[in-house]
Amino acid sequence: MISNILSWAEEDRPREKLLLKGKAALSDAELIAILIGSGTRELSAVDLSKLILQSVNNNLNELAKLSINDLMKFKGIGDAKAISIAAALELGRRRKESETLKKPKVSSSADACEAVRPYLMDLQHEQFWVLLLNRANEVIRPQQISIGGVSGTVADPKMIFKAAIEHLASAIILVHNHPSGNLTPSQADKDLTKKVKEAGRTLDIPVLDHLIFSDNSYFSFADEGIF
Repeated sequence: MISNILSWAEEDRPREKLLLKGKAALSDAELIAILIGSGTRELSAVDLSKLILQSVNNNLNELAKLSINDLMKFKGIGDAKAISIAAALELGRRRKESETLKKPKVSSSADACEAVRPYLMDLQHEQFWVLLLNRANEVIRPQQISIGGVSGTVADPKMIFKAAIEHLASAIILVHNHPSGNLTPSQADKDLTKKVKEAGRTLDIPVLDHLIFSDNSYFSFADEGIF
């Protein structure tokens, strides 16, 4: 990979330039040329990419709006190359979307309930979940621990803390649903809560609350002072 870029085949130059100088050194046309790999007899991959970009006034947002069929109208762009361009642009869109998503912060039992609502709403059987939180009490992720039947599910504390440790959680909130809508905690719910809370204290991963969820309401051990 020594210096003289002009000695490489024209189709390979954008790839070699990326290796030598880094991806930021490449133009939009050169990056697209890497995606399509080759041009036509008349145009190099870079020149073909420039032609495609010129058709959308060199605007990547407009390029992303082109369909596979639109891209295939350019000589030298078949379905495989068109799909590569579309896939790369879609990945860029998703990255931008994920960067703007803010992690929900849990500062109350209501916040915790909203964080798990999409996962537990309308279920006809019990599931046990845990909210994994970072030091700022932001949700790292909701994690399913177990699935049960209509009247109960078993949650293994080892699986709860395995998930917490794997995702470097600083605190957790326990959540399970009661499909019947009855929010009264059972003795088993209380015993499990106590057991997991004690284990969390030992592992320095505090258990902040245990919610019993139903479609219309919820019960918070912490809010009710029995936590």
